[in-house]
Amino acid sequence: MKILLTHTPHMRDNYYGKRALAGLSALGEVVLHQGDNTLEGPALISAAQGCDLIVADRATAIPKPIFDGLPSLKAALRCAVDIRNIDVAAASSHGILVTRAKPGFVESVTELVLGFLVDLNRGVSRAAASFQAGQVPVAQMGRQLSGTTIGIIGYGAIGRALAPLAASLGMRVLISDPYVTISAAGFQQVDLATLLQNSDHVVCLAIANEATENLINADAFAKMRKDAVFINVSRGNLVDEAALAAAIKKGQIAGAALDVGRAPDQMPTPALAALPNVIATPHIGGLTPPAIEAQALNTVEQVRALVSGSVPEGAVNTESWTRRI
Repeated sequence: MKILLTHTPHMRDNYYGKRALAGLSALGEVVLHQGDNTLEGPALISAAQGCDLIVADRATAIPKPIFDGLPSLKAALRCAVDIRNIDVAAASSHGILVTRAKPGFVESVTELVLGFLVDLNRGVSRAAASFQAGQVPVAQMGRQLSGTTIGIIGYGAIGRALAPLAASLGMRVLISDPYVTISAAGFQQVDLATLLQNSDHVVCLAIANEATENLINADAFAKMRKDAVFINVSRGNLVDEAALAAAIKKGQIAGAALDVGRAPDQMPTPALAALPNVIATPHIGGLTPPAIEAQALNTVEQVRALVSGSVPEGAVNTESWTRRI
């Protein structure tokens, strides 16, 4: 078994780890990408020639030409949940299996949301920046989280983790998700407009797909209260960034915290990050050892299943898989 691991050396250290690499190496011959840039196009095809499997980082796109150029490839494993830049239809046409990793980042992202909530409402980073710049920050009145209302858009794994924590802090919890029915006591399921109009803190956790492109747009920001804050830790394409910038500049909302955006590698857009009342982090929601190792080790288990002739957990096109190991 020959396996290409597409991670750059930096990404290997931060997003895969020694334990997962050792586990992968025990299952086959691992080809390591040694360049600083993400593999793409002919370079990716060249690196993967003769490989049975590709274990791909989230930034490495695998479009149709890649699958066309790799006659020995049997499976492409994504070391992340997001497989939007993998052409699953093209893989299926060649009988190649595509898999995704488990969402091992739930706890880490949930904790980051809690940090954003405190920072946005108490001005922690603003005061720290003033002190670090040699200034005396102005003491401004903050907002206590207890007694306020949080609106959670999307009730997936992170939403289900965040809701009870917010409730335990004394927050009223509103949830908008048209694809689930929420019966948990203490939470109120509402439509999106009602959530936006009644929340002190709006947290975007919706799934990114064609239906949710620019879900949070100018109309959405117009419905929010002027003292409300917006948090996005899902995907940048859920938000109309021009509308968000306008809402912040006009004082239409009180502030925003972003761990994702439309910049490369799903980073917050620099122009947005530079605005006053915006807290931006470089897509670090899942960047903790337990979160990273969980997903990396999950790909090792998927390879182990493939080696044993089984369909791995996380497979998305099993019915089309004909290039069996």
